[in-house]
Amino acid sequence: MWIKVVSLLARLSLAVVWLVSGALKVADPAQTIIAVRAYQLLPEDLVRPVANTLPFLEIALGLLLLIGLAVRATAAVSAALLLVLIAVIVSVWARGLSIDCGCFGGGGAADVNGWDYTKEILRDVGFLALAVWLIVFPRSLFALGLGSSATFSVTPQQAVAE
Repeated sequence: MWIKVVSLLARLSLAVVWLVSGALKVADPAQTIIAVRAYQLLPEDLVRPVANTLPFLEIALGLLLLIGLAVRATAAVSAALLLVLIAVIVSVWARGLSIDCGCFGGGGAADVNGWDYTKEILRDVGFLALAVWLIVFPRSLFALGLGSSATFSVTPQQAVAE
């Protein structure tokens, strides 16, 4: 039973991360474009489409996790996105750029140092750990998806199986 409670906490925590991150980007699309451009990884033709799509992807992931639909698949997409985000932060750091990641709004040129990048990477690794937990243990309380829901009651057979 404790695994299902931890999964619920992981699911809701990751949902909040995606919902807040996406909402802050939707609220200021011009700043999101600046943030994506600051990474200097995409051709200019792709900056605006990525900046306009990313917030809605984050919100979709957050909503799916919040209601508990397709938790394993959503967690896998979350893990993949987090790995990309970690890689681009490492890339920026390695190239000596000084930018705010724009992960929760804002972004662009900023006065940052190695410790700032380390904190961002560690934060995202923590979010990645939540996603990995949900890939392994997708069933949680209050989930609506058939493969994601768990019940409060425990029968003797379930207790032995777990």
